[in-house]
Amino acid sequence: MEKGAIGNFVNQKVLPPIMKFVNTKAVTALKDGMVYSLPFIIIGSVFLILSNVPIPAVADAIKASGWSAVFTQAYTATFGLIAVWAAVGIGYVYVRNEGYEPLPAGLTSLSVFLLLQFLQIGNPLIGAMGKAGTGITNSAGAVTMSGSQVAANIDKLPQTLQNFLSAPVSGVINITWLGGQGMIAAIIIGILVGWAYTSMMKAGWKITLPEQVPANVANQFTAMIPAGVILAGSMLIYAGLKFTLNTDMLQLIYKLLQTPLQGLSDSLGGALIIAFMVAFFWFFGVHGGLIMGAITSGLLIPNTADNAALYHAGNLSLANGAHIVTNEFYNNFINLTGSGITIGLVVFTLIAAKSVQFKSIGKIELVPAIFNINEPFLFGLPLVMNPFLAIPFFLTPVIVALSTYAVIYFGIVPPLNGVAAPWTTPAIISGFFIGGWKMAVWQAITLLISTGIYFPFAKKYDQVLYDQEQAKTAEKTAEA
Repeated sequence: MEKGAIGNFVNQKVLPPIMKFVNTKAVTALKDGMVYSLPFIIIGSVFLILSNVPIPAVADAIKASGWSAVFTQAYTATFGLIAVWAAVGIGYVYVRNEGYEPLPAGLTSLSVFLLLQFLQIGNPLIGAMGKAGTGITNSAGAVTMSGSQVAANIDKLPQTLQNFLSAPVSGVINITWLGGQGMIAAIIIGILVGWAYTSMMKAGWKITLPEQVPANVANQFTAMIPAGVILAGSMLIYAGLKFTLNTDMLQLIYKLLQTPLQGLSDSLGGALIIAFMVAFFWFFGVHGGLIMGAITSGLLIPNTADNAALYHAGNLSLANGAHIVTNEFYNNFINLTGSGITIGLVVFTLIAAKSVQFKSIGKIELVPAIFNINEPFLFGLPLVMNPFLAIPFFLTPVIVALSTYAVIYFGIVPPLNGVAAPWTTPAIISGFFIGGWKMAVWQAITLLISTGIYFPFAKKYDQVLYDQEQAKTAEKTAEA
């Protein structure tokens, strides 16, 4: 099949159904709604670093001063609430896109998210007791009573008092479900609330007040019936799960959906598919980063949050359940220096390019590449539909994804720590933030990998461009 035939087939048969899916109301709400969580993820990452400075002496001093607990509080109230931001943002955007007052829908989504979970936590004594227990610690983190000592003292109390002290603490919100573990539930709830809310509004299920009533008051009455129906239905779902299965919706979704989906996204196959598809879409002129980001963010962001929680607890390792493929794996490796990891082309233009076209585009791309932007190459060189550079464009992110997965899997570098470096953070600097000095070194190596893969293909393409330019120059000279 010739190049033109392949392009036509992809554009006519492959891309339309994919774009139709990506542009559905649900996926659009997911993509745009998740944006509202980004400031809290990035700001929370700063607090995460401050509460876990990777210099033992400094970390101990911060912990002893009590400031570690303060930074932890800030981290919990920002990054630790990403499921809350997702539930509100997705419900808000869905209804906004349908042309209705969106804030009541976003708040309804939040209310449903809380209503569908047990408002209780396990008693801290359970985790503190026994040989494997954490014991009791002071504000500085020092153990003042071992787990065995706690158990021995509890055993001296009457059984009724023991049962009371070890019972779950009710009337509280379990922050575990407000972070990464509640993300898939938050996405589902946000989408369903947005859909149900707009469906009822379109059907006329609303209270209409006289025109004389102020708009801000009238809007709340307009939202009352859809919100009331959604909350009443959610209450019945909560009651059904509680009385029949002794569980809640968030636990059910986490066990049946989130755990297997996160496992799939965290596999080597998942990493390679994501890396390939970003380049695939871009090659045909469609924003691959945007499409794959919309599809994968609901799974990769929870992976990031899980790693952040482990890092904060000092237990970041694959043995303790850390993920290899996270949102930072996607942003800061698969898309490093831009989709296709095109830093190798930049290096080529600086040291070996002969054609005016390559040199000119290289100068334009140099600064954007530092901040992981490569549209000048994608459309100016171009990389889109360019058979000369197709192989390195597809191959480089796949090789980087494979090798990065391997160095983490075999323990050469630690898992990504959950810190969310903005995608525009320059290479090596972002590596240090998301995984320490070893990850920074590995990121530098990936830049060399890109250069090694792109160089021979770029050299051949540059020669073609140079020959064309020379031919044009000779033609103009002959005409003169």
